[in-house]
Amino acid sequence: MPTHSENREMPYSAQQMYDLVADVASYPKFLPWTAAARIRTRTAFQDHEVMEADLVISFKVFRERFGSRVTLWPEDCRIDTEYLDGPFRHMRSYWKFRDIGEGRCHVEFFVDFEFKNRVLQGVIGAVFNDAMQRIVRAFEDRAKALYGARKAAAG
Repeated sequence: MPTHSENREMPYSAQQMYDLVADVASYPKFLPWTAAARIRTRTAFQDHEVMEADLVISFKVFRERFGSRVTLWPEDCRIDTEYLDGPFRHMRSYWKFRDIGEGRCHVEFFVDFEFKNRVLQGVIGAVFNDAMQRIVRAFEDRAKALYGARKAAAG
């Protein structure tokens, strides 16, 4: 059951980072191993929005589609994701964003998942931490592309 967490300080606002991560349909443009994304449904509630989305992940010889429920909490700048269907036994993750002043924010990311396929779990397990760091860097690079480069983030 690999888990990974990251805490970063970013030179962008919490709202900017929240908007970037909430834009699931754009993931194939910048996220490693993401071959496709499709939003199945979007439902707005009073204080949050729920979307069901499919991502197609391509890694080495593996190509898998999985569905997830993404809950967007705009007032809290939080995004929760839970597994619906596909190659996992379980998967959940969250992003939290908090402004810390001067146009900067604190970003917290957590993911916990396990594949059903032992071979795939073994392949991912061997490179898991590097892969998760690469994914977080991809979001950082996307923020630079969208919002412009600012002084380097600490942490």
